[in-house]
Amino acid sequence: MPRYTSYPTAADFDASIGDDQYRKALEEVAPGTPLSLYVHIPFCEEICWYCGCNTARSNRRPRLAAYLDALHEEIAMVAGLLGGRGRVARIAFGGGSPNAIEPLDFVRLLGDMMVAFHAEDPLVSIEIDPRHVSDDWLDVMQATRVRYASMGVQTFDPQVQEAIGRVQPLHHIERLTQALRKAGITSLNFDLMYGLPHQDRDILMQTLERTIDLSPDRIALFGYAHVPHLLPRQRRIDAAALPHEGERFAMAALGYDFLLAHGYEAVGFDHFARPGDPLAIAARTAQLHRNFQGFTDDRAQHLIGFGASAISQLPGLYAQNAKNAGQYRSAIATGKLPVERGVIRDAVSRSNGALIEAILCHGEGELPPSLSPAQRDMLDEFARRGLIITGAGRVRLRPQATPYARTIAAIFDPRMVETLGRFSAPV
Repeated sequence: MPRYTSYPTAADFDASIGDDQYRKALEEVAPGTPLSLYVHIPFCEEICWYCGCNTARSNRRPRLAAYLDALHEEIAMVAGLLGGRGRVARIAFGGGSPNAIEPLDFVRLLGDMMVAFHAEDPLVSIEIDPRHVSDDWLDVMQATRVRYASMGVQTFDPQVQEAIGRVQPLHHIERLTQALRKAGITSLNFDLMYGLPHQDRDILMQTLERTIDLSPDRIALFGYAHVPHLLPRQRRIDAAALPHEGERFAMAALGYDFLLAHGYEAVGFDHFARPGDPLAIAARTAQLHRNFQGFTDDRAQHLIGFGASAISQLPGLYAQNAKNAGQYRSAIATGKLPVERGVIRDAVSRSNGALIEAILCHGEGELPPSLSPAQRDMLDEFARRGLIITGAGRVRLRPQATPYARTIAAIFDPRMVETLGRFSAPV
């Protein structure tokens, strides 16, 4: 099923969107508009075999330096087009692994952005590879007041770690968790995975128990998607060691029940947070949103992405930069915004997106005034199975429908509705 981090999805993007359309959209941003900024660092010191991110090894330092130069140029170009309009409240660094660059390079990037966009005290967040966090990096995170951090844990089982090319001992994660707290991180997320090779419910439970001991503020529990025909690096994973579909479903249910039983609140269908965390508060108060980074308590409707493959989300337009770092740099060198593809968000698209987001974030939404026969049939089928309630022009998911949230949301995606067919497997 589509990830529906936003609608339309990236599968709907095409080459009709480029420099001209994105430039015009930026110039139309009104003064005082809340802005969030995202910086993509498509490099890692080591490449994990399961990973679906747009990333490459950071061992070629001249290439990395050239990429950072292009990032600074893109920041200056976009800031110039905005002309001081917009109010930056958040800056997020993702990847890849942002800590694949040198700490000083991170300081320069963050400082450049704060000056260019007149950001006085933004909430700064970062994704980190826990295998490569030096003392210098911890010092820099504390000095620059990074407050949110997301750590790729995936699993604590040594055999599973070996099978996915991600070896990081438990004691290392324990020490780093403590160090991040001391460095001022107020919301720490652990990314965990189920459906990995050699993993079963017992092994997942052990990882969940160790995670509870470390008490992160947020947990994301993702299902591994094995698509080696799309991601050649996954060919190193033994497909015969992967759990079958029934076991995957059982692992997802086990994780959901276990985390709720240990004090976490469900945020959407695969995120969890402590009750006092801003993400849990947003879910309880109907302020939760989805963007290309996933579930978020960020309310800004304007997200500006920088770097190769980064996606910018504006009310009337989604624009994605060139995925290839070389092509990204080439566009910047010619003075062009490096947008390669995207999609226009017309009124119908925005309406569909609002309903899909409401279903995924809040478990209910207002039905459109007219439904196709296929849509009605699928809604009736979910209702007969006791997973949804429809009436008074609304659809509401029952608690047991959580694993099927994306499938239910896809009913309102015109591109997907004809291909859904019968009841789809969501995990």
